Amino acid sequence: MAAQRRNLMQSHQSWTDDLPLCQMCGVGSAPNCVYAPDGKGTQSHPNEDGHLRFRGEDGCFLYGVFNGYDGSRVASYVSQFLTAELLLGQLNSTHTDNDVRRLLTQAFSGVEKSFFKSIDDALAEKADLNYFPTHNEVAGYHQLSLQGQKMQERLKELEQEVSGGATAVVALILNSKLYIANVGSNRALLCKSSSDGQNQVQQIGRPHNTDNEDELQRLAGIGVDPARVKQVGQIAGQTSTRTIGDYRVKLNYTDIDLLSGAKSQPIIAEPEIHRNPLDGVTGFLLLMSEGLISALESAHGPEQANQEMVAMVAAELAQHSDLEAAAQAVVERVKRLHHDAYASGRQRAPRCARHEDMTLLVRTLDYPPVDGLLTPTQGGRIYPVSVPYSNSQSTSKTSVTLSLVMPCQGTLTNGTNTASTVEEGTPTPGQSPTATLQSTNTQTQSSSSSSGDGSLFRQRGSQAAQPDETGRVPPYVDFSQFYRLWGSDHADTHSTLGPQ
Repeated sequence: MAAQRRNLMQSHQSWTDDLPLCQMCGVGSAPNCVYAPDGKGTQSHPNEDGHLRFRGEDGCFLYGVFNGYDGSRVASYVSQFLTAELLLGQLNSTHTDNDVRRLLTQAFSGVEKSFFKSIDDALAEKADLNYFPTHNEVAGYHQLSLQGQKMQERLKELEQEVSGGATAVVALILNSKLYIANVGSNRALLCKSSSDGQNQVQQIGRPHNTDNEDELQRLAGIGVDPARVKQVGQIAGQTSTRTIGDYRVKLNYTDIDLLSGAKSQPIIAEPEIHRNPLDGVTGFLLLMSEGLISALESAHGPEQANQEMVAMVAAELAQHSDLEAAAQAVVERVKRLHHDAYASGRQRAPRCARHEDMTLLVRTLDYPPVDGLLTPTQGGRIYPVSVPYSNSQSTSKTSVTLSLVMPCQGTLTNGTNTASTVEEGTPTPGQSPTATLQSTNTQTQSSSSSSGDGSLFRQRGSQAAQPDETGRVPPYVDFSQFYRLWGSDHADTHSTLGPQ
């Protein structure tokens, strides 16, 4: 029976084979890593993340990023079967918002139920084998026989087959509307570019974890002590309060001390769904696994993580026409930032001793493509640089990315500081945190604004230099004093350093 069910599952994997991939998105990823004292990194377990990106019928698009834990089985299962629950004729343009929400909720529930059915036989076999050694001990066997050792090996195999879970962030685009369905601690960001050159970054939804007050109230309503949950910070080794799979907390939650008083299932797979209109929106959507955003927050702090991520994506999109290459370049940048924070030995180094699997999905929304033939003075290209800044909540210095934007026509102007000057509003309950990225030419104040080193960029807006006939911009940093000092210190070496 178990073999028949596994064969049936394998045949179901072809359900989505004929669905076309969406060409308007790119995915980047990196495996988990643990650093040795010398900074060398090693992978501690196979990659457990998953993703999907399909184009359905009737203008429907489906994307998802899945963060697996204790194995990749559940993340892989969800990425395959969630698509079959939504894109095989279930959704069309006649559906209302309520219809879409209902279908998304049913899809998450149906996938989890299907997964548990797929491991029914393995769980039953596991229960029988767990009983057998106990029976032998009662009969007087103090040491496991060869048969008993084989049973222990089989138990380990079964545990690997049935254990683990996944968190998910899913994006559905239908009728020019974006639906985000979230279960767990992955993240969705929507970046909108306005006509006046400002970029608005919106985090859609909040993580379902032990720090979420709404989730703690939900648990309190079914008899779980929220104070204990918040104090411990984890439930069965996980911080997420909503997951898919994980039979230990779904089927055996009464055996877990923190959850033993629950009147109903405390860890649920019900998604929190948000809708955003996309009419006239220019920008991009980001879906990120928990490992990616955690790595960036560990390296630079959580205060500006969303803004830094958007700045890096915008910079890479300006340099890559291939969305896959752009997404991968962003992941590699986060990986380097995380490693450098560890290698620096500074205040945040202990938080960067390891990172989990990282996945980033970038979906452009009427975003202008890169013209590879453009020169720096002919416009449209963004050239990222890094400058130091002081984090108000840290004594160590890190860096943020400034984008020097070369306009398409007119005089050269100063670029936008996409990560330093942020105007944030405090969201009310039920609303998503929103931050507006301002141009550096607007003299706004922020707790994370650039230090004095960044004033050089802010002061050039009204004194923009004109390119000469060769397309070059005259230098505005005077190195003559440096050349004089170098010449006096190296007179005997006949140095030729300096302009010739």
